[in-house]
Amino acid sequence: MGTFCLVLHSHLPWLLRHGAWPVGEDWLYQAWAHSYLPVVEVLERLAARGRHDVLTLGVTPVLAAQLDHPAALRSMHTWLADWQLRAHEAHTDHPALATREHRAAAHALATFESDWCHGASPVLRRLVDADVIELLGGPATHPFAPLLPGRVRRFLLDAGLRDTARRLGARPGGIWAPECGYAPGLEQDYAAAGVERFLVDGPALRGDTAAAHPVDGTDVVAFARDLDVTYRVWSPRAGYPGAADYRDFHTYDHATGLKPARVTGRRVAPQDKKPWDPGRAAAAVARDAGDFVGVVRARLEDLRARRGRPGLVVTAFDTELFGHWWHEGPAWLEAVLTALPEAGVRVTTLRGAVEAGHVEEPVVLPASSWGSGKDWRVWDGLAVRDLVADNADVAARLLAAVDGAEPTVGRDTTLDALATQAALALSSDWAFMVTKDSAAHYARRRAAQHRDRVRELTDLLPAGRHADAAARAAAFAAQDDVFGQLDARALRRRLPADRRHPDLAYSGVGSSTA
Repeated sequence: MGTFCLVLHSHLPWLLRHGAWPVGEDWLYQAWAHSYLPVVEVLERLAARGRHDVLTLGVTPVLAAQLDHPAALRSMHTWLADWQLRAHEAHTDHPALATREHRAAAHALATFESDWCHGASPVLRRLVDADVIELLGGPATHPFAPLLPGRVRRFLLDAGLRDTARRLGARPGGIWAPECGYAPGLEQDYAAAGVERFLVDGPALRGDTAAAHPVDGTDVVAFARDLDVTYRVWSPRAGYPGAADYRDFHTYDHATGLKPARVTGRRVAPQDKKPWDPGRAAAAVARDAGDFVGVVRARLEDLRARRGRPGLVVTAFDTELFGHWWHEGPAWLEAVLTALPEAGVRVTTLRGAVEAGHVEEPVVLPASSWGSGKDWRVWDGLAVRDLVADNADVAARLLAAVDGAEPTVGRDTTLDALATQAALALSSDWAFMVTKDSAAHYARRRAAQHRDRVRELTDLLPAGRHADAAARAAAFAAQDDVFGQLDARALRRRLPADRRHPDLAYSGVGSSTA
């Protein structure tokens, strides 16, 4: 009939030691408890049934660093225990909810203690080694690559791929380009870095998403999301999670932080929402999983009829949708991934789709993203013009500092700290949050903090105040110890491998005059 690929993109910005609630570390622990743990359990159950190549999972290096960090592991354990205590406190006003939440917290705590106590990498490596998932990598701190100077974007891409290789034992062959951001020429960076496949959004291929395509004279293959199918689950306006019987994400019991209500209706006030009913929610999961399987089958049947050969459907979502935003999401995932093969649909990874022959003629791609308008406006629009200018200044200062430093045989910890602060400042999350007015104050504060640290170090170094710069860099590194192996020497200017295209030429990390 055809092939279906599900891609999940797991990402949060660096939150450790940068506040707790409502935005900060609590965001990390909520996603960990309600998405990462249950989604992995779904994959493990499917693996126990003999399933392979179940889905493609992206885990950004900056998220992986937090899921492996000893401080985050300790705090996560405390957060799960606190979840249990909050369930106890809810017993008087919400006894049924309190009982369910206590059981859920106890299960999560036991799972965390038995499987996750050494971090996420051992958990993910088991799934990768057993061919249950294909793991995607990406640039270190999730920057919007089209807006970066070539040398900086290549440095962050290679740093991210190296970080994933250290954690999981192999350099990933595919990436999730942050925000699916693409500019013509990026495929050259990908080819030089050993990247074999990446994702764009459906409009980048003018909606012709039924196969993957090599990009513009390279062997790098682009897959595009099928938006007709993807939006059945989640779109800017609709999708299954908004149905009346699912648990409402936005309505809290403010005394305990638990969520006692179901969606009930789009225009129903929080105080008027009905209590969440697990039975009704389970019925909704069965209904919507069945609907989705039918949509995928119909799409593949239509593609085969029109093209005369089996087609491909790729859907892609943020992992955090499943469990954190949509409480029933993991159950829906398991139902769909169980039912699709039973309905005659081949389910595999992006790598598996290549191996199955779903790669067709080369294409030239336009600039694009998966954001509003499918262009760059979320990260380069009027609302964030100041952040764009700041990021350009951060990148220029970083390159000038590296180029102006005396070459060293060993690592320069001050420059390494500078590179880390620059990488954190360049995260795409800050512009996204400002444009979407989602915790915009937090995003602006974080972007400004890392920008100001870059400015401080790059003002001290040219003034010859190396001891002061080293002391400040050590303080920054103590708070933001995200990548111990981020080596600023890789940013040093080198001669381009191809002088005809100096911005795209690349013969190793840090190459090019760009």
